[in-house]
Amino acid sequence: MAQEIERKFLLASDKWRSGAEGRQYRQGYLSTDKARTVRVRIVGERGLLTIKGLTRGISRLEFEYDIPLADATRLLDELCHRPLIEKTRYEVTHGGLTWEIDEFHGDNAGLIVAEVELASEDQEIDLPEWVGAEVSGDPRYYNSNLAQHPFSKW
Repeated sequence: MAQEIERKFLLASDKWRSGAEGRQYRQGYLSTDKARTVRVRIVGERGLLTIKGLTRGISRLEFEYDIPLADATRLLDELCHRPLIEKTRYEVTHGGLTWEIDEFHGDNAGLIVAEVELASEDQEIDLPEWVGAEVSGDPRYYNSNLAQHPFSKW
């Protein structure tokens, strides 16, 4: 059983961009039920299927599996809810942690969110200067909700 413990923040500046290299992500949802989401994702030449449970605090169950790229493509093209999530993910190291910064495109263009995965809910972190308001508890920023209620329509 896998546990995801994650905090999410808006950004206060673009200072994180220095030296950051991004990878393109394309993802969609087969289920966006509040108690469970089922996501299909393509990152480069890798297909992934992810199942996540209900978020409690900043934790939830998460199971992720590699799937054939052709299957991931077909699931995204034919079975996933619209709109798909398109984003560039950057990884930035700060304070011994890897921060994932997602710059959204398409219907969510203009939104940039930083996430950091933790070992425990009470783990203390050194916030980078480019981090702004915390939105961990705001479901509008969950990718599954952005697929249903895109940032451009807020």
